[in-house]
Amino acid sequence: MTHSPSREPVVEMRALTRNFGKTVAVDQLDLTVQPGRCYGLFGRNGAGKTTALRCLLNLLQPTSGAVRLFGQDPAKDDVATKGRFCYVPDTVGCYPWMTAQQWFEYVASFRRHWNETLQQELLGKFQIRPNQKVVSMSKGQQMQVALIAALCPEPELLILDEPTAGLDPLIRREFIQTIIGAYMESDPDNRTILVSTHMLTEFEGLIDEFTILDQ
Repeated sequence: MTHSPSREPVVEMRALTRNFGKTVAVDQLDLTVQPGRCYGLFGRNGAGKTTALRCLLNLLQPTSGAVRLFGQDPAKDDVATKGRFCYVPDTVGCYPWMTAQQWFEYVASFRRHWNETLQQELLGKFQIRPNQKVVSMSKGQQMQVALIAALCPEPELLILDEPTAGLDPLIRREFIQTIIGAYMESDPDNRTILVSTHMLTEFEGLIDEFTILDQ
């Protein structure tokens, strides 16, 4: 696959720093994610991966440095950028009364596009019952529901924070291959993944480029 160097990066972080009091969570982080790539942000737990993603998504303000989404400042262009990506955090939450199907309908109401065929296909593949309440599911099943909800809008950018959290180790690799394949399949040049994880081996051969956060 070839990628034109003239295309605008999907994600940019320049000297990104975020402090919590005297604790430096992210220190001078630089990275660039080009369109159509699967980019890994690797590091042990507590390395600052989630903090960096939250700064990118305007959930936290950087102490210094800059972040860009689709060439825009997410703090100033929040509405313009949010419609172009889906984010799955490491901890999934939804209203306690919602079934999986109700959760999908709720998320779809905020999106211009929703791939119903893909939803049904993934529900079957992961053996998720759409009429089951999400809060009654295992942590692994909750993550699967959240990932289905992120895939069906078919966003330009998919941001995953520890997507294998709570999953059985025996199915993690197959699960990740399914998710990445389902997302990239129809338009690989224009779909981009940024994934944060401490499980390097599970993404071997799937990641195009990566950054390692350490201390």
